[in-house]
Amino acid sequence: MKKLLIITILGLFFSLTNSNAAVYKGQKIYIKKCRVCHSSGFDLASLKKKKEWDELMKRKGKPLSDIHLKSKNIKNDKDGKKIKKYFKSKKYFKKSRHLKDFLYEYAKDSGNVPACN
Repeated sequence: MKKLLIITILGLFFSLTNSNAAVYKGQKIYIKKCRVCHSSGFDLASLKKKKEWDELMKRKGKPLSDIHLKSKNIKNDKDGKKIKKYFKSKKYFKKSRHLKDFLYEYAKDSGNVPACN
């Protein structure tokens, strides 16, 4: 009985810390990749509600990727090519779940404010 209780408590602890780590990883991705164009995380994340971010981050972030790839604001200079390359990369699709967690955590209707310093 004690073993079951200890395993349950440890499982709960690790599940809670893992979810926070994903938000932190998403914040790191945002700072490294998105902040150049979108300013602070609060500016971008707080533009949309949780449901809107869920829609944009479906299928590993494909809708968000499509928006960036079709954007006319992205010029064909060196930075524009980097942006397009990133949104086509496996790295983006692999780590998009962390970005989703970050955007969802600080959405307009979440009441949370990120510190992207």
